[in-house]
Amino acid sequence: MKKTFVRGTWQKSRAFSPAIVTEGGKIVWIAGHTGQKDDSGKSLAGDFEAQVYQTFRNIEATLKEAGASLKDIVTMTVFLTDPRNTTRMTEIRSEIFESDFPASAAITVTGFADPNMLIEIQGIAVID
Repeated sequence: MKKTFVRGTWQKSRAFSPAIVTEGGKIVWIAGHTGQKDDSGKSLAGDFEAQVYQTFRNIEATLKEAGASLKDIVTMTVFLTDPRNTTRMTEIRSEIFESDFPASAAITVTGFADPNMLIEIQGIAVID
């Protein structure tokens, strides 16, 4: 599968690409994932940073089952309850993806079904 990143200009500082072109491959549609509990079931209520890392770990586990990895994500939609957390989410996403960032949108919501949730991420991955 061929993947070409449209880099844009300012988008790199926000850890996303304005577009990604793929040719060939299988598409994995990633449902909304959250991280309000850690792997042992302990609540992460109120800890935004911990929820972001746990959300990406949960997505990574799902992608592994599908034969993919985080690096295969071509687009994601991030839902946040507090727009002030957008910058920290961007920093963590920069750490996780390093340079080849997925296309992305960040949307502020008034809340989730579980009031302890602070973030939800859905996306699309393309694999060979």
